[in-house]
Amino acid sequence: MTVLALDIGATKIAVGLVGADGMTHEVGRIQVPPTGVWEAVRGLLLAAANGSEVDLIGIGSCGPVDAPAGITTPLNIPEWRDGFALVPAVQELFPSATVRFAIDGVCLALAERHFGAARETPDALAMTVSSGIGGGVIVGGMVAVGHTGNAGHIGHMIVPGSTDPCACGGVGCVEAVASGPSSVRWARERGWHGTTGIELAADAEAGDRVAKAALRRAGIALGQVISSAAALLDVDLVVIGGGFAQSGEPLWRPLQEALGAHARIEFLRDLHVVPSELGDQATLVGAGLLTALAPAS
Repeated sequence: MTVLALDIGATKIAVGLVGADGMTHEVGRIQVPPTGVWEAVRGLLLAAANGSEVDLIGIGSCGPVDAPAGITTPLNIPEWRDGFALVPAVQELFPSATVRFAIDGVCLALAERHFGAARETPDALAMTVSSGIGGGVIVGGMVAVGHTGNAGHIGHMIVPGSTDPCACGGVGCVEAVASGPSSVRWARERGWHGTTGIELAADAEAGDRVAKAALRRAGIALGQVISSAAALLDVDLVVIGGGFAQSGEPLWRPLQEALGAHARIEFLRDLHVVPSELGDQATLVGAGLLTALAPAS
């Protein structure tokens, strides 16, 4: 039996083979091209299948999504922003396969619940902080999906007092304040000369005033939004992955300070926030786990 997992992120596309133990092993990865995104996805899938008949495919995509229709409308992939019928396209490529589809945050939560830091915690929030900010909610050991498939999309919770414009059309979303590109943009507007979140984090560690301020701003915003989400959901664990989340103490210290200031109600006294154990493989692993939900054809 050949089982594939597909992860479509804001900046990268990855494909993996799903093993009998449910763990996914990456076999191909590329950057999201400016055009011809489906052609790139198609090539990765065919290479991973390697001529074998594919039985099951799990897909995780950055969003928003229309999960029942199999459509993705990612804010950070311009070619697909008005909607791309991803599931029908994959189904046409592999007609005999069963295809399961979810937003990347749902996949992230599945992975953390089964193989990551939330293995022993039935109520948790999983987040990714990278080119965008997404998330998934685990309640009673189950991952919430929502009526359109976008449950847990924490990137569009509002940061108190923020008026930063967001790609979604709103203002004040935490993604517009605390994602890697948003933080880089804020720093550059104040005279910093780097171009990437990695450079920003390195300069903050080295003591650059603007870089430190950018990461402090992002950390406080994340802590504020996490405090609100934790109070709403009554969770005691938040797991954060994604490239920008690896920015170290200049990001994590203000995040923890904001938690200390805002998450003070009694039932949040045990709230703790930890880095993901799965790294950048989490969404792909979660996409593979979707296939376990699919009955054999």
